[in-house]
Amino acid sequence: MKHLLCLLFLATALPAAERTPNVIFILADDLGYTDVACFGSKYYETPNIDKLASQGMKLTRHHHCQNCQPTRAALMSGQYAPRTGVYTVGGIGRFEWESRPLRPVDNVTELPLEKVTIAQTMKKAGYATGMFGKWHLGEDAAHHPAARGFDEAIVSMGRHFGFKTNPKVEHPKDEYLADFLTDKAVDFIQRHKEAPFFLYLPHFGVHSPHEAKENLIARFKDKAPVGGHHSPVYAAMIASVDESVGRVMAALDELKLADNTVLIFSSDNGGVGGYAREGLKKGGDITDNAPLRSGKGSLYEGGTRVPFIVRWPGVTQPGSSSDVPTIHVDLYPTFAEIGKAAAPAGYPLDGESLVPVFRDASASLKRDAIYQHFPGYLGAGENTWRTTPVGLIEQGDWKLMEFFEDNRLELYNLKDDIGEQKNLATAQPEKTKDLHAKMLAWRESIKAPMPAKNMPSSAAVKLKGDEVKTDDQSGIITALGNASARFGSFSIKASQIRHDTKAQKLTMVAPFEIIHENKKVSSTDPAAVSVLDLKEEKITTTGLHTNEIIELAPKKQGKGKGKKKQQADKAE
Repeated sequence: MKHLLCLLFLATALPAAERTPNVIFILADDLGYTDVACFGSKYYETPNIDKLASQGMKLTRHHHCQNCQPTRAALMSGQYAPRTGVYTVGGIGRFEWESRPLRPVDNVTELPLEKVTIAQTMKKAGYATGMFGKWHLGEDAAHHPAARGFDEAIVSMGRHFGFKTNPKVEHPKDEYLADFLTDKAVDFIQRHKEAPFFLYLPHFGVHSPHEAKENLIARFKDKAPVGGHHSPVYAAMIASVDESVGRVMAALDELKLADNTVLIFSSDNGGVGGYAREGLKKGGDITDNAPLRSGKGSLYEGGTRVPFIVRWPGVTQPGSSSDVPTIHVDLYPTFAEIGKAAAPAGYPLDGESLVPVFRDASASLKRDAIYQHFPGYLGAGENTWRTTPVGLIEQGDWKLMEFFEDNRLELYNLKDDIGEQKNLATAQPEKTKDLHAKMLAWRESIKAPMPAKNMPSSAAVKLKGDEVKTDDQSGIITALGNASARFGSFSIKASQIRHDTKAQKLTMVAPFEIIHENKKVSSTDPAAVSVLDLKEEKITTTGLHTNEIIELAPKKQGKGKGKKKQQADKAE
């Protein structure tokens, strides 16, 4: 026993330079790729983050998920979303997908308890572990970070002033959340300076509501906008996150821990901007991710590419950068290698350690591609979408996206076209075929679930026409003159459309045109009438020269009247 205590004492009393490195991971919330000066902003001021970059390495093609919860699940578990079931925030009912042609895959809202977190792995390797900030993976007793490997954990999100914490911690009512979290982080560092520690500091800034300290807002009030960056309040929120980074760096210097600490800064997803450029809204974006396309909620680069900086004195070359494609699941094996922590037995990790890249900016990784899989919808307003169900692969300079509603493929050369404006899928058929095959193989290997076919209900049907009449008693809505309807994968034009909401049938009077996926029904026969039965999933057309029934889905198999099992589209 005395021998064991002696060894423990020696391990904790070793000089900092001889110990296993400390690891600090600071994660901003909704901070866009170009929302910091060292990644391109000419408006926002981030002197501490810029200093960190000058002392370390930038990863210029690092990717997280399109929004926060799945990123956090991937970071903590080391696994892609198909393994955790965490694809987005909340349930699939957040957005009205019922009018679309696919039903999203159900979303998991808490990190499953069988997942082994990076905190558990680092703790097992002898690290003191602390987490202060936005967890977003479950806050009940079983899912709280204090039960997932963190020795100390205080969770808070939702408000920047007047915030609440779990567990409850008293604090001044006018205290700013970023300052509170930084206080806790610095205190943790000070108390654990004698032993290796793993500190996770996931800020709620710069997520909405957009609130900031008045003294910081004043700094930007008279500053001219530059390149879509224009909001003094948002700039002040970024400044608070930057102050946090500076305070952590100062604490490491004061305690003489900087030389033996790996300090990483990043963001959970792309910035909340680029939507006006994408045509999703008329204006009013709080920021812009240009030259990247779109923003948070999209799987174009503006939604997933994030700033990433690592400083590891003696390992990373100051002021260096790497353009190797990297992704969230790489952080788990990276931290484990830094901490000499054994990977959990029998537990698949989907990423690859980035330590070789940290050591040499020109190094490559063993794997040849990174992937994303999003089988759901994220809205941007009435009948507009930041993304529909989509999957992607990035390999070298190339990125291929497959949109599951219509199996559309988009291919971009990100080296030549960082803004993803020129779809090369048709011009580069062999590259498209090769990347698509790799993506399908990955999807199969990880058993990624696909969204199911969705036959929209009557409630999703919205009629337009020169005149629209509604009979509340019968439940019949009639559009007369230039009548049209778009819902799900249906596009209908007719001289008249009659919608029986109770029977869930639409009757079209010629001339009409009905398009559904690869099926088209049309007629100019004055006597022709077409009936779309949403319950029976068929179109019946009759007229002088027409008598046709088109089944929109395969016939139900077997006996009984059970609900038909919907089949997921398999991309070819």
